[in-house]
Amino acid sequence: MRILVTGGCGFIGSNFIRHTLATYPADQVINLDLLTYAGNPENLKDIEGDFRERYQFVEGDVCDAKVVADLVEQADFVAHFAAESHVDRSIEDAGAFVRTNVLGTQTLLGACLKSFGTDQNRRFLYVSTDEVYGALKLDDGRRFKEDWPLDPKSPYSASKAGGDMLTQSYHHTFGLPVVITRCSNNYGPYQFPEKLIPLMLLNALEGKELPIYGDGKYVRDWIHVSDNCRATDLILRKGTPGEAYNIGGGNEVKNIDLVTLLVKLVCRKTGLDPENRLAKMRSVKDRPGHDRRYAIDADKLKDQLGFLPAMDFEQGLSSTVDWYLDNSDWTQRVRSGEYKDYYRRMYDGR
Repeated sequence: MRILVTGGCGFIGSNFIRHTLATYPADQVINLDLLTYAGNPENLKDIEGDFRERYQFVEGDVCDAKVVADLVEQADFVAHFAAESHVDRSIEDAGAFVRTNVLGTQTLLGACLKSFGTDQNRRFLYVSTDEVYGALKLDDGRRFKEDWPLDPKSPYSASKAGGDMLTQSYHHTFGLPVVITRCSNNYGPYQFPEKLIPLMLLNALEGKELPIYGDGKYVRDWIHVSDNCRATDLILRKGTPGEAYNIGGGNEVKNIDLVTLLVKLVCRKTGLDPENRLAKMRSVKDRPGHDRRYAIDADKLKDQLGFLPAMDFEQGLSSTVDWYLDNSDWTQRVRSGEYKDYYRRMYDGR
């Protein structure tokens, strides 16, 4: 198969490319990425060397109809990871989120319709999010199911719901073979350091304050990125066209408890004093409209496709801490912006 991956230099996209190339020796991957602030080509530096004959990088915009059409024409599958994805940034400026997450998705869908038609051997996968369902109360025992109405609460989740519904509409209106994933919070290697787990991990390591929104009792369901990539791959290849599938890790944790566990792991591995580091936890002004709880019901994925997560949560957190400790050079370049210089050195003059 020849797979077009959009946003493949980001956290989940780069892990998905690694999974695909390692799992399917005959498959080829084209990676289309605009390299916005979180798009880091260094995430795939070794891939460019190890899989030179099977991997191609194209710098480009998912809203560029000509670039998209040319690449879609070459592909059997399209896995659409490209997105603006940080809630806080969407509150500050929603425009970029609407452009990439809605207009970019429509551009891809239009190209796929023209190239794929109703050919069931070719597929478009839209990577949505559990946030499109809205929020649950802390004492609500329910979990999101695929047939729930979408009720997004932030500009980010609203833009993802827009792309989600557009994808559904292209199947129902035109018969385009599409599948949709709605996944819970991911963690693991190569995650941009503004996200909760790498931010708290690195702040604890450096003795900085650990800022936690409000009372810290916001609940999220966590899944290791390797499990998400296995599930996404399974849905892309075996999922029923027109269907959405929840992907969850079954790990509902309050933010304050997650940070506590993470700090203790960092201190155990480095010899730092956990009391000193935990004393740096600080409550900060809450995010506007902060959703209290997300919880995924992933029974459909288990029952129909036989998928279960393989990574134990504490084991996954431990391996994530190890990765960041072992890759301090990567972290430094990302936080300083030096990875952009790496990109220019690699690709200038091509």
